[in-house]
Amino acid sequence: MNPKKIILPLLITILISGCISNNSASTLVPIASSNTPQILPEYTPLPTRPQYSPGELVSYTAQTGDTLPVLAKHFNSSVDEILRANPIIPDSATTMPAGLPMEIPIYYRNFWGSAYQIIPDSEYVNGPAVVDFDTQAFIEQFPGWLLGYSEFAEGGTLSAAEVINRISLNYSISPKVLIALIEYQSGGLSSAVQLPSEALYPLGNQDPLRRGLYLQLSWAANHLNNGYYGWRGGELIEFDRSNGTLDRPDPWQNAASVAFHILFNELHSGGDYGQAIGPNGIARTYTQLFGNPWDNNEAHIPGSLTQPGFILPFSAGDTWSFTGGPHAGWGSGEPLAALDFASPSETVGCNPTSEFALAIARGLVVRSETGIVVLDLDEDGDERTGWVIFYLHLATVDRAEVGTILEMGEPIGHPSCEGGTSTGTHAHLARKYNGEWIRASGTLAFNMEGWIPEISSEPYGGTLTRFNQVVTACVCANAASQITSTGKIDFIVP
Repeated sequence: MNPKKIILPLLITILISGCISNNSASTLVPIASSNTPQILPEYTPLPTRPQYSPGELVSYTAQTGDTLPVLAKHFNSSVDEILRANPIIPDSATTMPAGLPMEIPIYYRNFWGSAYQIIPDSEYVNGPAVVDFDTQAFIEQFPGWLLGYSEFAEGGTLSAAEVINRISLNYSISPKVLIALIEYQSGGLSSAVQLPSEALYPLGNQDPLRRGLYLQLSWAANHLNNGYYGWRGGELIEFDRSNGTLDRPDPWQNAASVAFHILFNELHSGGDYGQAIGPNGIARTYTQLFGNPWDNNEAHIPGSLTQPGFILPFSAGDTWSFTGGPHAGWGSGEPLAALDFASPSETVGCNPTSEFALAIARGLVVRSETGIVVLDLDEDGDERTGWVIFYLHLATVDRAEVGTILEMGEPIGHPSCEGGTSTGTHAHLARKYNGEWIRASGTLAFNMEGWIPEISSEPYGGTLTRFNQVVTACVCANAASQITSTGKIDFIVP
């Protein structure tokens, strides 16, 4: 399916009747708007990358969320080489400050992909940039099929705005990104009537098990996050195109652009793929709807980011099992943000337990629903800003309520199988900062009481290491998986 080309004539206010009857399905017109016209930016030609000499220094400007180990993977270099070329950067650096000019040794690879950047990372995540955005109010400006759409999902009837907001919240992707995607793929804002195929598969994935907007958007969000966090974590170096060729994202690329590359590789091929990821594709649609995203490119991940001190999520002196190493915070694949813990007697089967999972830091409960509690550490009441801890698989009984301020070590809920998919009673924890899932291992490791996670090649595998102690993830609750809490964030080996 070819995406619809849309334009946004905001020069005058147009009556709704004329809006619907006189415009083609490929024309996007708000029902009523006081917005100023969006002037589309003029795009400069994309850079052509030469075949660099091995170790040649190239100029790079740090982007939000960059870390040295990941930059080394992108440029096929090493952390030591980058540090030697940039002596101003300390060995202890975590995230790079956005805008920092750097020199990076590069080792050329063939088949680099497009250098065009679609949107900034800060516009991709469900973070500070969209705190004031109203999905329903935005949809109501346009005559497209999203306006009257509803479907049954998550146990009730949801409007299009509710579907979008739900996927945005679960996957922590900006609702603007999801709206632009729907418009680009099937004219959700500009086309009042859907084609039969679009009604079943509004994003173009023809899987019979993915019918309807909710399942289509969930599928797309999962692919977007696999691209975004695969690039952010340095695990995604190359991917196979749907036409059989190999694509290696340009080393200068940003995570949000790679996210769209991965998704559109599933939906388009040939020239359609090239257009989708170029200046006249999803970037143009986004700009027409929301203005030039690069005008609001504020780094949502600051330089030298560090996490607060955390305890393990169970009582001091208790021994639980580490049942899941770094795995997806939500969905499948990336982001590898979550860790799982269970009391030893409750690792097999979905049996109720009297044991409590604990707040690993002080915070305000801002979401409490089936299986889920979200703890907001800056206590501003919005999980899109600052550090938050995401708990999954907490039982309804005794679950902490919205508005509760929990001190570190206070009960937050009983481990269970509620929410998502689970084969045994446990608690699943992940971190977000300003809407971005933070990888459990690596530069900003999920440090609880000094235990540092490492990933494994096996799903849900991995280790926790503290000095010379190593705990290995396993649902089997063997001795190697058991870990004892001290209840102290500043643990020091005696």
